[in-house]
Amino acid sequence: MKPSSISRRHGFTLLETVIAIGVLAVLLTGFMVVFAPAADGIRKSINVQQADRMASALEQELVTLRNKDFPTGFNKAFDWIQKSNVAVPTDALLVYQYRGKISSLRTDDNTPTPEPLLKDKLPGQDYVVVPMVRRKSDPKLAEDLAAVEGAVYLVKCTQLIFSGGQLIAGTVGAIKDPKGGAVTASAEVYPEAVIAFSAEFHMLPAKTASYISGSAFTTKFGNVKNPVFTRNLAVRR
Repeated sequence: MKPSSISRRHGFTLLETVIAIGVLAVLLTGFMVVFAPAADGIRKSINVQQADRMASALEQELVTLRNKDFPTGFNKAFDWIQKSNVAVPTDALLVYQYRGKISSLRTDDNTPTPEPLLKDKLPGQDYVVVPMVRRKSDPKLAEDLAAVEGAVYLVKCTQLIFSGGQLIAGTVGAIKDPKGGAVTASAEVYPEAVIAFSAEFHMLPAKTASYISGSAFTTKFGNVKNPVFTRNLAVRR
């Protein structure tokens, strides 16, 4: 009988292992360079439903009277749109969602009391997520931020006026006759029944009350670019 040949299996040599690790490192580096910006964009992006919800919250809040600061909802909308994009961001508009207690409402504006603690709390039973729009100067903003869900967005509004048969962005910080008249001083003398405006939604890098009340927010407000999304909206008398 002839002796059967025995096949021997050899492992990788040290040199082959080092080369394989080097190739893998190069591939991983290339992957991070190509896909890291895309991943960051995905993290900052929002879906259409979220965008619709925030735009709807803004449009509704602009004409909702929660106290006696304005005689009508149109007066409130006029003031909020006009002052949302001025140099000093005291009246900057912030839109967000927060956890509000189902069984507790604030007596002055009828918004749900914030629920900052989640321990032993059930959504739909103890709290609901409420979309909200407030000015930076609103003292209730800090209370809401303690129970915020998701990101906080800065909203800059600019009136849309007619030019060449099309609606274009008007003057920042001013509301005028949309058909080409002079700047309007107040809602009472505004000649039209509708204010059309463009709303830019910018995601803030932080959502704490200390950030929004500090100098970092003021700097961000003046330098903000590239909104997450923009919507053309309107308010009516």
